[in-house]
Amino acid sequence: MAKELLRKFRIPFVLLFLVLVTGTSGYWFIGGGKYSLLDCFYMTVITILTIGYGEIIDLTNSDWGRLFTILIAFTGIGTATYIISTFTALIVEGQLKETFKKRRMEKNIKKISDHYIVCGAGRVGSVIIHELYTTGRLCVVVDNDEEIIQIVTEKYPEIIAIAGDADIEEVLEKAGIKNAAGIFAATGDDNQNLVISLTSKYINPNVRVVARCLEAANQQKMKKAGADTVITENFIAGMRMASEMVRPTVVNFLDKMLADKDKNLRVEEILMKEKYSGVRISDLDMHRFQDTLILAVLDDNKWTYSPKGDYLLNPGCRIVVITTPEERVKLAEHFQD
Repeated sequence: MAKELLRKFRIPFVLLFLVLVTGTSGYWFIGGGKYSLLDCFYMTVITILTIGYGEIIDLTNSDWGRLFTILIAFTGIGTATYIISTFTALIVEGQLKETFKKRRMEKNIKKISDHYIVCGAGRVGSVIIHELYTTGRLCVVVDNDEEIIQIVTEKYPEIIAIAGDADIEEVLEKAGIKNAAGIFAATGDDNQNLVISLTSKYINPNVRVVARCLEAANQQKMKKAGADTVITENFIAGMRMASEMVRPTVVNFLDKMLADKDKNLRVEEILMKEKYSGVRISDLDMHRFQDTLILAVLDDNKWTYSPKGDYLLNPGCRIVVITTPEERVKLAEHFQD
């Protein structure tokens, strides 16, 4: 925005500066040095702004002075008018664009459901946003920093971003908390993340809340406030460092799986509905999904790893798979029917 303004106004401002300098110098010479530079500058300004005050410098018997005034008027009035009109147009255009943008955003939020709300788009939140975007999940971003919101909308034009404090009930309602599948309390303030967790559960008791926690001492407080899962950064960092040391190949595999642009794999879960009660895994028609591999089944808090084809499913159990974002969507549609 700043570069665009500089580009639009650079030449007009330079031209206006030259007109003011030329006009001040010209009137000083025309007046034979009898008038101060302030009087000459004042004469130039009232000429180019068409204010219409009386002449400070007497041009009654000076044809050259009047011709000079006409030249200054034509040049200066045109330049000043261009600057004022362009500046006004930018303000009006910006306000209109912002108004239409907010209205379009509000309409889009009303249309979506089962989306994810990311509260805080900073160091941690930006990673969450990228992951949701990469895996094709709908999300709404909330942050109180206008510049960060601008960066998010420029980087991810499809994502809805709202400027505001995520711990305020009205802001969460604007983000569609009542229809959301989950919310990330990912700000850099434990107190704010705690309030976001509490407010989210108050508005929508069914929403899943994952909260970021900087101080381990606040972990239990956040859980009591309503967070379903609390992520402590020190614990995650410690586990990562330990894994890098004792199982570097596994870590390299996981990093490759997450970062590979050609084969963007993720570990996902599929919820089995009532109609799949007593159905064998071999009857799920999983061969249609070439990029999907079944890893495990979670049934009533019991894990079964690498389940066989004759494994009987129960309603409410979850199948854990490795798949691509594209096939995840197809799997969701397949098991939705």
